[in-house]
Amino acid sequence: MNTTHTTDPTDTTDPAIRRFDAICVIFNPHSTGNAPELAAQLREQLAQGLPYSPEIRMLPTAYAGHAVDLAREAAGTPNALVVSVSGDGGYHEVVNGVMAAGTTDAVCAVLPAGNANDHHRTTARQPLAQAIAEGQVRDMDLLRLTTENHPGAQAVHAHSYIGFGLTPVVAIDIDKGNKGAWKEAVSVVRTFARFRPFRIEHTDGTRAEIDSLVFANIAQMAKYATLSEAEDRPADGKFEVILSPHTAKWKVLLKAARAATTGLGDQPSVARYEFTALKPMPYQLDGEVRSVPSHTTVRIESAPSALTVIG
Repeated sequence: MNTTHTTDPTDTTDPAIRRFDAICVIFNPHSTGNAPELAAQLREQLAQGLPYSPEIRMLPTAYAGHAVDLAREAAGTPNALVVSVSGDGGYHEVVNGVMAAGTTDAVCAVLPAGNANDHHRTTARQPLAQAIAEGQVRDMDLLRLTTENHPGAQAVHAHSYIGFGLTPVVAIDIDKGNKGAWKEAVSVVRTFARFRPFRIEHTDGTRAEIDSLVFANIAQMAKYATLSEAEDRPADGKFEVILSPHTAKWKVLLKAARAATTGLGDQPSVARYEFTALKPMPYQLDGEVRSVPSHTTVRIESAPSALTVIG
């Protein structure tokens, strides 16, 4: 439950004010962005600006997925703040590492670095160093994805959105090539021209061809697209479902333009959604691309107040 406080930030008697024993800053030292510099700046700001003296741990990642392990270990430290200096993908790993730690009093935060910062842009309330100094935390829902008929599959969490269909297909094609605005634009056009719809089966047995199916815990994604006008996200115990049945490509473009300008308007809000992928199907969790095999049952659930955050 989110609560707004106006108490004196130096008052440590207020249980809603957190004074951390350890602040663990996770970042990619080889980031193509400025993550190392931002991490160092945050360390200096905290060392000089906090009204107390926590242990500040700088935790550079060494390989892909390392942030999950670092966050899980950090969350095992009592009264810890785990900061991801990254974009949405890096924060995704940190959130899943904290969740994998099980019962923990760890708090999460993200300091935006990199290209994709949808989560920070739509949920941040104040500069991170200031938020840590004031110590006011709040709870946030997560999206939980589980799959059946998929050997070895485990539940995974998303802080912002899970998307099936066109969105991950475009992301896969972009990832194959070099980065760059022009080349990315060319990749999007090429992929869109080749795109074919996916078939899914709903729990009532009805089948549908879809261009995309997005489950959103935040109002916006991809920098400019407004997915829904629902309020109280991401802490209302529900998420929005944006389903786009297969249609003519010009209509898909029209919908994308509407999302980037006026927004898509109100969307259905649910606590659980389940379907079966009738063919292999890629999907994105906060920008991280994965896939499910054919005839796999996919379940998306809200995990209410699963994560405590600051910022």
